[in-house]
Amino acid sequence: MKYGFVMAYGDARDAAELAVIAEEHGWDGFFVWESIWGIDAWVMLGAAAMTTERIRLGTMLTPVPRRKPWDLAGQVSTVDNLSNGRVILAAGLGVTGEDRFWLFEDDPGRKVRAELMDESLEMLPHLWRDEPFEYSGKHYRARKIAELMPPAPPPPVQRPRVPTWVVGAWPRPKSMRRAALQDGWLPNYIVPPGGEPGELTPTHLAEGVDWIRRERAAHDLTMDGYDVVAEGNTRAEDPKAADTVRPWAEAGATWWIDADWSSMDRTVVRQAAERRLEAGPPRID
Repeated sequence: MKYGFVMAYGDARDAAELAVIAEEHGWDGFFVWESIWGIDAWVMLGAAAMTTERIRLGTMLTPVPRRKPWDLAGQVSTVDNLSNGRVILAAGLGVTGEDRFWLFEDDPGRKVRAELMDESLEMLPHLWRDEPFEYSGKHYRARKIAELMPPAPPPPVQRPRVPTWVVGAWPRPKSMRRAALQDGWLPNYIVPPGGEPGELTPTHLAEGVDWIRRERAAHDLTMDGYDVVAEGNTRAEDPKAADTVRPWAEAGATWWIDADWSSMDRTVVRQAAERRLEAGPPRID
């Protein structure tokens, strides 16, 4: 089990300083929230890359359908090079139906966002190879030319691609398949038959892991190196914090992500983050 922490709010300076505390106290990953209109997540991660040496860095999460894949590829590759290969890309469809997330454009609907997501995931490995390629999709295209001018950004340090965790809605097969064929599963649970998000349990997670194992085997892929991510909140002063994590590890989670979304006040978030990080991750025996 590896352990990550999400900085719920802050700027690049906060990220650079808190990531150091996380690394010094045994955390394995430091993540930031990627907003639509706000402080740039990849600038924050770039700042954190300059102050750390070991800890993994990523978003939690990137609304991929709202990004141009070539812009995202350049940002990810830049930070992966800056950090010497420590980036994780966490990808989702984006929030549906909340006005605060759709200030500048209309929500095209889940179907279109899923199409954009699939095409982006197809394009990203090509964009990270630093070579001309041709692509023709419903929403995106790339023309193959003899030489890229100006030069493409340097490819990521990590090969064959930056590890990509994808949201998969259990038990929707199409959504789950998207996650199964990448590098990690960010679980979401959909309550049938209405299709609304529900509360994920370790039992749901275990069922999803079994499904992913079978799906990957059908594509000649193993579970080696594949991540399953569980997110929750533990308190710095709780001596039994590991008891919160243990059922998720037993269900098949390989990462625990500690996230406290109770406040977006920068001062409150900063103080709480320092306390939680300094207490160390909720390691299970």
